[in-house]
Amino acid sequence: MRPVPARPLVRLGAGALAVAGLLLAGAPAPASAAESDQLWINATYEKTLVAGSSTGAPVEIGLYHDNDHFGVTDGRLTVDISGIAGVGEVTWPSNCVPSGTTAVCDVAEVPSIGVYDAPQVRLEIRAADGAEVGAQGEVTYAATATGGPDGTLRAPVETTTLTVGSGPDLVLGGLRPVEDVAPGTEAVVPLTVTNEGNEPAQGFTLGMVASYGLSYGSRYDACAYTQTGDEDYAPSSHAQCTFGQVLQPGDSFTLPEPLRIAAAGHALAERLDIQVEPGGGATDIETRDNYGIVAVTADSTADFSVRGTKVSGAVGDTVSAALTFRNKGPGWLGNLGSGDPVALVDFTVPEGVTVTGAPSACSPRTLSGGYYPERLGAPRYSCSMPYWVLEDTVRTFRFSLRVDTVVPDAKGRVALKPVISGVGFPYDPKPGNNKGWVTVNPTPAA
Repeated sequence: MRPVPARPLVRLGAGALAVAGLLLAGAPAPASAAESDQLWINATYEKTLVAGSSTGAPVEIGLYHDNDHFGVTDGRLTVDISGIAGVGEVTWPSNCVPSGTTAVCDVAEVPSIGVYDAPQVRLEIRAADGAEVGAQGEVTYAATATGGPDGTLRAPVETTTLTVGSGPDLVLGGLRPVEDVAPGTEAVVPLTVTNEGNEPAQGFTLGMVASYGLSYGSRYDACAYTQTGDEDYAPSSHAQCTFGQVLQPGDSFTLPEPLRIAAAGHALAERLDIQVEPGGGATDIETRDNYGIVAVTADSTADFSVRGTKVSGAVGDTVSAALTFRNKGPGWLGNLGSGDPVALVDFTVPEGVTVTGAPSACSPRTLSGGYYPERLGAPRYSCSMPYWVLEDTVRTFRFSLRVDTVVPDAKGRVALKPVISGVGFPYDPKPGNNKGWVTVNPTPAA
């Protein structure tokens, strides 16, 4: 399955930074990009069916395609359930027409990957009567659609593996986004834990991670609270809670008092990650519903700015030019899901000089933004910021420039760019200060 936009776990590492510079805004696309397209199936990889349960487990499947230059319609998803005979029984949605062990499901409009946000087909599958614990089978999917350069698109075959299981199945519920929170105030986060399995949960643990702009307005005796953060990882607040309450199948649990989160003065685009696990050494039979994210948006901004410098030197001199990024706040910002840099500092080298030293976070580029084979001497550089910046972060990139020819008032543009072209900086209230200049041998003012 081709990866699709997702909302992954909090990404505290910065592994994406090594490749982020390759996404420099303005880099030219391959000439064939507008001439090709591909249809893809986004399907649940695997699912556990609760033995003896009369309730079906949701299995979601979606169609999408690569190239938004093309409109793609008349998606037809063929679902083959012959591989789960004796393992699971399917309840078909209204957009699927079954015939024997297959069904054809209609997807009238197939979105491109850039706008795909939800699967279009949802099956309900329960364990077959008499199915033994550990029994497995596969649902197979094939798909076609109308569109693309040749008029017809065909997707690679995908499968979902179903396994019959027995045990507790703890499910987080009630989570929903919290929007427009005023910095300095609190908001309530609804939260329930339900055992949808067929065996009791002998207590459970609840873990929470609050991003830098959040803290816990309500604290519980069952929880231990810690804070983390260093040069590589964004600051965050952790809560690890242990509850001894036994949850019988069908039982739900709510916290002793409502979960309140406090938005700090620097809060902006926040998140609260929550995970639950059964106690007593038990294994949850379906872990995909043990985790949730509460997106918290504060009513605030983060003013990004960049500036260059003025330097002078004679032919043969090497001068130091500083590019300075500053977040003027009041909010901090972190790409906690993707791990992408919050911004790229794009530097076009002035005329008459050669770069003889560049920071390790700055990648060489051609003037058009493409690949440049040498580390030094490039006409353009893309410098990656970390995946997070605090409300008062200042970061300077220092370049060594050798003066080859004295060109009065030679200017090189410095500009902030998003990692993904066209996205911009939605939280920045003053885009006018997102650019500046490095001037070599400025003419003295009269």
